[in-house]
Amino acid sequence: MQLTVYFCWGCSVFLASGYSSFSKSMETGKKQYQVQHGSCSYTFLLPETDNCRSSTSYVSNAVQRDAPLDYDDSVQRLQLLENIMENNTQWLMKVLNQTTRLELQLLEHSLSTNKLERQISDQTNEITKLQEKNSFLEKRVLEMEDKHTLQLKSIKDEKDQLQVLVAKQNSIIEELEKQLVTATVNNSVLQKQQHDLMETVHNLLTMISTPNSAKNNFIAKEEQISFKDCAEAFKSGLTTSGIYTLTVPNTAQEKKAYCDMETGGGGWTVIQRREDGSVDFHRTWKEYKMGFGDPAGEYWLGNEFVSQLTNQKRYVLKIHLKDWEGNEAYSLYDHFSLASEELKYRIYLKGLTGTAGKISSISQPGNDFSTKDADNDKCICKCSQMLTGGWWFDACGPSNLNGMYYPLRQNNNKFNGIKWYYWKGSGYSLKATTMMIRPADF
Repeated sequence: MQLTVYFCWGCSVFLASGYSSFSKSMETGKKQYQVQHGSCSYTFLLPETDNCRSSTSYVSNAVQRDAPLDYDDSVQRLQLLENIMENNTQWLMKVLNQTTRLELQLLEHSLSTNKLERQISDQTNEITKLQEKNSFLEKRVLEMEDKHTLQLKSIKDEKDQLQVLVAKQNSIIEELEKQLVTATVNNSVLQKQQHDLMETVHNLLTMISTPNSAKNNFIAKEEQISFKDCAEAFKSGLTTSGIYTLTVPNTAQEKKAYCDMETGGGGWTVIQRREDGSVDFHRTWKEYKMGFGDPAGEYWLGNEFVSQLTNQKRYVLKIHLKDWEGNEAYSLYDHFSLASEELKYRIYLKGLTGTAGKISSISQPGNDFSTKDADNDKCICKCSQMLTGGWWFDACGPSNLNGMYYPLRQNNNKFNGIKWYYWKGSGYSLKATTMMIRPADF
């Protein structure tokens, strides 16, 4: 950096001490004085020599000519010039100091700029490295996504193939089950026919060889004497289990029912029986209302008859159960009745005892009866259609003695079978069931 300063103070030059070099040159009749200070140099231009000399000469002549008179004036003038020189010297020092401070500030700024540039360069390098790493990771993620997509597609294809295979196998199994059920039913029908034939022969032989009282009992059955219920027939002296004719309360209509005259003292009117799967229990509301099946085998007595009978007096209900392992159990309710059809044959039960569970498998309080064409359960689904049969389902509930009949070795894991949860669980389909009623005061 170079600074040029112009001075004229009577052709005198003041050079401040402490500077490294001082030079003088002549240029266009002017004197130049250059001062070097560190990396900076300063040039001072002074008036021309001739002008200074003529002025000096003039002053000298004036002094010589007027010396006696103007000495004091010259002294004062010299003193004035010295003061001017001192002021200029101080001003020059201030300029030099300010210049030094500026140089230091510029140096500091230059250092700061260099440091900032290095930091920016380092950060740029880090960013570049991160970008490269990010690009690598993105590439890896894309490769993994492609790999997983291929794996998922392969698994989905395998799943679809397995589903097709399972569907085919289920169809084959269902067809085999239908064929087995048909064969079982046919066999059961043949067995029943054989049993009925043997019983008829036995009764004929008994009638020939028995006393008159037994003959009268047999004749009374054959003549189909009508009773209100089986308890009334028992009290009249008819103590042999079999089919009896009962009169529908408050009507002249007659109804066939099986009377159990042996279990627990006899007098039981059987309202439901399952034993071989020979009768389809997946019936309509009207069929359950009027009854269906054969009283000598599997049948449902009829909701309307049972409702009218149990609303005349107090009845008890006994449910007898058999499994496929030869075990038997029962549930006995001290109070049983069915409401009218307007109230959807709602069931009422109280006082449970027995060996088929300490908790009732028929949900309490009483539930309405449902069939495949009359959904009165408490489930958003249709329990009768899903579980088959007509029953007091509640929200599909823990029991259904009118479900699908499954033979031995096909009776496990059947949610729509003949179930009584608190004895054998929800997936076990029973071998045989009997529901029977009689007056509580029998």
